[in-house]
Amino acid sequence: MTSAAMTNEEGWARVERWGREPRMNDLEALMWRSEEHPSHASSGIILEILETVPDWERFRAAHAWGSGLVPRLRERVVEPLLPIGTPAWSLDPEFDLDYHVQRARLPEPAGMDELLELARSIGQTPLDRSRPLWAGTLIDNLEGGRAAYILHSHHSLLDGQGMIELFNSLHSTGPEPSADKPTGTADGSQAAGPLALTINDLAHGLRSAPRGAARLLGTARNAVTGPGKTLGFIGSLRRVVSIPPDAAPSPLLERQTGRLWRYGVLECELAELKAAGRAAGGSVNDAYVAALLGGIRRYHEAIGLELGDIPIGMPVSIRRPDDPPGGNRFTGAFFAAPAGSADPAERIATIRGTVLSIREEPALDVMGSAATVLCHLPSPLLRNLMRAAVPRADLSASNMPGMSAPTYAAGAKVERMFVFAPLPGVAMMTSMVSYVGTCCIGINADGQVYEDTELLWKCMREGLHEVLELGRVAEPQS
Repeated sequence: MTSAAMTNEEGWARVERWGREPRMNDLEALMWRSEEHPSHASSGIILEILETVPDWERFRAAHAWGSGLVPRLRERVVEPLLPIGTPAWSLDPEFDLDYHVQRARLPEPAGMDELLELARSIGQTPLDRSRPLWAGTLIDNLEGGRAAYILHSHHSLLDGQGMIELFNSLHSTGPEPSADKPTGTADGSQAAGPLALTINDLAHGLRSAPRGAARLLGTARNAVTGPGKTLGFIGSLRRVVSIPPDAAPSPLLERQTGRLWRYGVLECELAELKAAGRAAGGSVNDAYVAALLGGIRRYHEAIGLELGDIPIGMPVSIRRPDDPPGGNRFTGAFFAAPAGSADPAERIATIRGTVLSIREEPALDVMGSAATVLCHLPSPLLRNLMRAAVPRADLSASNMPGMSAPTYAAGAKVERMFVFAPLPGVAMMTSMVSYVGTCCIGINADGQVYEDTELLWKCMREGLHEVLELGRVAEPQS
């Protein structure tokens, strides 16, 4: 069952188990220790548009309830003195709800442009790493009597799918207060101090050393006895983590620093994007990526540059149905994408074949394997290594299934949900969330790569439109 299909009771039962691991996993520790704001930030923004302004006291009380039900929301990070083990989660004895939940007003008239500028400013401001890793802001004066909620959270706290599940479980299914909802006690982890964590990690390392040596010997033995399989894995590794030799980055990528962010949004009907994918033999995700590539191509054409295949990255969820809720369970891959093709159907078909082959790569989860080693490096060394080793790409595109039924935040109906991820070595990061039949696409573009942002948003809208036309022609409305 997906989170979008859960009842309140099922969601509450699952969310009470959300984020109960006492230590970060290796991937979370890697993101935490390698963070460098803002160019390699590991935090993002979730933006909800609300139909009406919620009552402030009810809104604040909902956060008090939710952070009690999910103790991770009241936990801070405790680092060992030495990075032998991963960081631990520990209840913040000085947790201050009024620090984490605030409200603000925008200059009048308060439209989408002003809201996105505020969200961008919040997204580029580092979270306080000594406190629980989130902060929420209610904007109560959007034009038309609407409101907005901006949640700033660290990636070590949750990944995209975990975020959707958490929001779906903590929001209501109607405007009235939910009856019989459970009351949390915030009985989260109580981590030892940095010195005690280091001593425990050292002791654990000594106990597990024989098993680690045995695994290492087994790996070496397999490499010798099965060279064909080893060479196959090395080839897969090269395809997953490196920029394809036939992909030429945009000349504009040389200006990419990740320090100047620009937020924009696109939206369309989910049914229309599905129809466009079907028309070209692809999926909704293939149509989504093809639309982004079309917009990027149009921008380059408008400034006199021609593109061919460009390098892009794609996060891939490896979350299984039986995985515990919360945390991070994803990997990523790089591949050549047909930005130079003016035919949207051709782009969809090419992306479809590429993505299907990537999902079968033996080395797809290499990020998780590498994190096991890398996350134990000292932070300054890790940051330098990540800057040097991670390929730069023109685009990274993620796609998260969202809610299929309307939700409410303290009585206010949620109209839209957008996600804005940071720019770790890419010129454009996009995130698509489906919400009650609407595809909400959040775009974070590097303003030093895309200097003319008005032109960029125009081109991105045109790229989406030309893809949607495929479905409209193939499946005309009656």
